[in-house]
Amino acid sequence: MRKIDINELDTPVVFYEYVPKQGPLPGEDEKRILYTAWAKIDEVWMKDLELAKSNGTLSDLTITIRNPLSEYRPSNKHYLSIETLDYKDKRYNIKHVQPLNNNYIRIVAGLEE
Repeated sequence: MRKIDINELDTPVVFYEYVPKQGPLPGEDEKRILYTAWAKIDEVWMKDLELAKSNGTLSDLTITIRNPLSEYRPSNKHYLSIETLDYKDKRYNIKHVQPLNNNYIRIVAGLEE
């Protein structure tokens, strides 16, 4: 595995969860921010494009962040947003979290439709 350079973590991401609406109407739409970080974003590579199309993961992203240790633990119940123009107003659901080592974790997230 290639070593990650700290300078590659150049994209701000926000991790959040939805909480129930206030008031009598059911549903969820209030965001509660859980953690913010700088991340490296990897999209589907060209060599993986056909496989991604066939298994429905074309819009998945791989996100690498520094390991927040006990401050925050990403979960598949959480969402994230990427704070750049290219990803503006898109919501990603966390699918999988994998520690790379003591310093970094890798998160696979899929676009919510």
